[in-house]
Amino acid sequence: MTAAESVGTASRSTEAWQILERARALTEPELRRAVDRLAEPVRSVAAYHFGWLDEAGRPDNGDWGKGMRSALVLASAQALGAPPELAVAPAAAVELVHNFSLVHDDLMDGDVLRRGRHTVWAVFGDTQAVLTGDALLVLAMDVIAERTPRLCRAALRELCDALLGLVAGQGADLAFELRAEVGLDECLRMAAGKTAALLAACCALGALAAGVDDQQVARLREFGHRIGIAFQLVDDLLGIWGDTSATGKPVGADLRRRKKSLPVAAAMAGGSAAGHRLAALYRRVEPLGDSEIREAAGLIEEAGGRRWAQEEARRQRSAALDCLTGTTMTAEGVCALTAIADLITGRNM
Repeated sequence: MTAAESVGTASRSTEAWQILERARALTEPELRRAVDRLAEPVRSVAAYHFGWLDEAGRPDNGDWGKGMRSALVLASAQALGAPPELAVAPAAAVELVHNFSLVHDDLMDGDVLRRGRHTVWAVFGDTQAVLTGDALLVLAMDVIAERTPRLCRAALRELCDALLGLVAGQGADLAFELRAEVGLDECLRMAAGKTAALLAACCALGALAAGVDDQQVARLREFGHRIGIAFQLVDDLLGIWGDTSATGKPVGADLRRRKKSLPVAAAMAGGSAAGHRLAALYRRVEPLGDSEIREAAGLIEEAGGRRWAQEEARRQRSAALDCLTGTTMTAEGVCALTAIADLITGRNM
């Protein structure tokens, strides 16, 4: 990368973080209003998950996430000529759906850290985690119904389709842990449901808020789908080679559980000696210790799984950006969506 390219990349990254910060500022009041409607103790548990309270129920200034999904909703509406404020309710709804899935995923996966804090189930127990996740999902639907009556039917349909995809993807992800081998195509379909379905809905909801035709909605939905696949690819890379201090999640946990993530599936599908050794390591009955985790990461890289995932993430980003060309979208909105796409695919792969 040349010095000029490096400066340009840094500038786009700064722009993307500013876009996310604006999205958080617009969305958080709507999120707080929604969570405040819950009865105790679920209200306090939800507030803990969002970082607004600590474990003892005292006010806190924790992190409720980057706001990537709400930013996609707002930027999609902006790209189609609507003021971002018009899409705040669907932006809050997708954040509620996303956080419902996180609370349940942490419980299903047994993860004890999320955003640098203990997860809901690890602090409050399994039952409260299930109830809180359920409550966040109901709130998402309620926000759409109450705050966007003009969009209600189409927006709820969009969210329900995304949720069906999310459930299918998460179910496949869990099932893959019990199988010795998983094909790369299967793994990509899993990612399309688990992650891409909601990001596709984010962009479609922004387009619906802008009041455009079905073709424009479909174009934005495809953009979100492609970026969602890239998002999962980068997440899988960070799960193996990332930094816990940066991700807020324990690195190596996926390998310890023998998850068939996309780099793992690509490594095993390559037919190399390293891929065969990785498959044998995954078939071991004994738990994988730290040395085996390091060995597995090395074998994935040797077998080409890391390189394939990096290149596929870039390819999906390029295909996503193609969805924004040759349209009447606003330059400012396209720049915002491009900056978010660059941030997603440039997270220290």
